[in-house]
Amino acid sequence: MTTATTDPVALSPTTRHLWRRSRGLLLALLLIVVTGVVLAALQSGEQHGRLDPRSADRTGSRALSRLLAARGVTTEVVTTSESAAAAAGPDTTLLVTEPDLLTAEQLTGLRTATAHTPGRTVLLAPGPATLDTFSPRIRTEPPVGNSTRRPACSLPAARRAGDALLGGLRYVAPDGTAQRCYLSGGRPTLLLLPAPDTGRDTVLLGSPDFLYNRHLAEHGNASLALQLLGTHKHLVWYLPSISDPSSADDEQRGFLDLIPSGWSWGLLQLAFAAAFAAFWRAHRLGPLVPERLPVTVPAAETTEGHARLYEQAHARDRASAVLRSATRTRLAPLIGVPPVHAHTPDILLPAVHARLTTAPAPEADLNTLLFGPPPADDKALVQLADQLDELISSIVSQERHAPREHPDR
Repeated sequence: MTTATTDPVALSPTTRHLWRRSRGLLLALLLIVVTGVVLAALQSGEQHGRLDPRSADRTGSRALSRLLAARGVTTEVVTTSESAAAAAGPDTTLLVTEPDLLTAEQLTGLRTATAHTPGRTVLLAPGPATLDTFSPRIRTEPPVGNSTRRPACSLPAARRAGDALLGGLRYVAPDGTAQRCYLSGGRPTLLLLPAPDTGRDTVLLGSPDFLYNRHLAEHGNASLALQLLGTHKHLVWYLPSISDPSSADDEQRGFLDLIPSGWSWGLLQLAFAAAFAAFWRAHRLGPLVPERLPVTVPAAETTEGHARLYEQAHARDRASAVLRSATRTRLAPLIGVPPVHAHTPDILLPAVHARLTTAPAPEADLNTLLFGPPPADDKALVQLADQLDELISSIVSQERHAPREHPDR
């Protein structure tokens, strides 16, 4: 007698089913990526960074650049310290937008190139590291908020401009020749350091906000910016860049250091979205919770509903397992097998074989019929259902026509 084993029922969804369930989300993600790429491509030639004279953004400085051009001042944008040192010739103004991003070697190079060249150097919000190179005697005070301040000094450019938006770092200069303007707490937020011997003065600004497009038209911001940067006919606008080969820290930068800060927030939002989506899907695919129906549903409709769900999910393995289990449960009492052994092949199959007195089927065929593998297609599933129904009908028919013993009267 062959011993039959029950094959495990495969409950995992098929590849086609997974695709049908996830294609909407994948298409949405693809649309977002394509839209981002298209917008980046369309705006790549127009968008620039903060304090960039080519940028029309709120924090750009295109408006100031055009006002300077109208006054005959040419603006040259450079992104490396070597280019800035080479361009800062006689009678030029060198503007360094973020001097604290430069290394000590870069600061020393700029200082050496401009030390004996007449002109002007404007440093925006320089910290102690920058001041140690350009003006060692100057020290900084804690920053203050930007607000409209009065000049409160004798500097002609500040007096003509009047009130302006200044703040940020404050400076302390022991030299009495320095021009201290736009004070906060007695400390200047604009400091001009003259250098009569070389002809190149240095301007320290605690905050660059008055140079932005969004603030340039307010109060005396435009007048002050034009007078500070338009003293000479050539302006070198230095925007420090991470691609500068002279940066000693460039080789130590990792991939994450090169990613703009805004992307980190975007990735964090995507991570939260993915976590919420995973929680939603996990909650949706959790165990079924039985509940009392508000109305009575006929058994036939419930059976038909289950069948349609199996059909939509292509769950032939699950459907065939349910059919075989129901058949074995129904056959057991008909052939005298206890319900606890209804799904035991070694007990059920011999009993079924013994009851099929007319054209008995081999036990191997019964094993395949009652405990076999899932059908390969829908046609095979229908054929299996017919064979199981025929088996039950045959057993029931034999039970009805079997001779019965009558007790003696």
